[in-house]
Amino acid sequence: MAETSNPKQHEPLRGIGALQWHPQRIVTLLVLLALVIVPPTAYLLGEKFWLDIATRLVILSIAAVSLNLVLGYGGMISFGHAAFIGLGAYAVGIPSYHALYGGFESIASHDGFFQFGLAIAVCALFALITGAICLRTKGVHFIMITMAFGQMMFFAIVSLETYGGDDGLTIDTRSEFPLISFDDALTLYGFSLISLFVVMFIVHRLVNSRFGMVLQSAKQNEERVRALGINPYIYKLTAYVISGTICGFAGALLGNFTTFISPEMMDWTRSGELMFMVILGGTGFLFGPLLGTGVFLLLEEVLSSFTIYWHLPFGIILILAVLFLRGGLSGFLSRWADKHG
Repeated sequence: MAETSNPKQHEPLRGIGALQWHPQRIVTLLVLLALVIVPPTAYLLGEKFWLDIATRLVILSIAAVSLNLVLGYGGMISFGHAAFIGLGAYAVGIPSYHALYGGFESIASHDGFFQFGLAIAVCALFALITGAICLRTKGVHFIMITMAFGQMMFFAIVSLETYGGDDGLTIDTRSEFPLISFDDALTLYGFSLISLFVVMFIVHRLVNSRFGMVLQSAKQNEERVRALGINPYIYKLTAYVISGTICGFAGALLGNFTTFISPEMMDWTRSGELMFMVILGGTGFLFGPLLGTGVFLLLEEVLSSFTIYWHLPFGIILILAVLFLRGGLSGFLSRWADKHG
């Protein structure tokens, strides 16, 4: 599903600064404006529930953008990306635990720079080690080995009884930054939203650089890239490490948001949900993961409000979307614009 490519698929990305107001760009602008205006307004009016939903959406969108880098632009179908989310979350929870119960306050265990730096470093190292092995395989073998590494990390965390095992771990104190308090829900949301914009800008510049062109070319035909004297393995591994690092950052934000973490965050089913978000929004589109995550969470909330058996219609809708929405929502809007433009 990630191997096919539409030549027009990246046109919205290349023309991001042009005044071409086709439906895809209009929908994206409306979504961004809604994220900036609606959640804070709802919070100030006493509707804190919607701010929580929006915060979750933004954080998961960061993780989805990271997966889209390797899935949409690199053709690497990673089924273990939830492991990076879990590692990032535990990089916040474990230091916080030791600061309260282990007497390690001297290493600034509540410090946000320390916790987020730890999350980024651990995820980068894990991505480097596992990616170096996984990228020696292709196709279904790559899918299975990424899932295997993710499950290995899942069971490793389950075995750590000190940190709650499969019962999870409560984060009693959120990360602390100068002049920033994550205890304030609106501040946490604003920080997460700005982080999403920064991550999307970084990915946009990355995929339009020489590095990104090589990565996308390797997705199409690795042999031709090698014939040009370029080793695609190095580029794909670099992209995988960057992706895992961004996903770990999202995990650190998620840990601060939920204040409760568990190995369940790293299960392969969570990786599947993350992949569905990317595919639903459109792989290889800059704003696709954001649109996909929004629709994914919206369907989850709406269907679960009608029945406790919401997983069945939810699964059917996702299957239909994969089968008939070629290129996801972004692809559909792009084709509609080309047809009626």
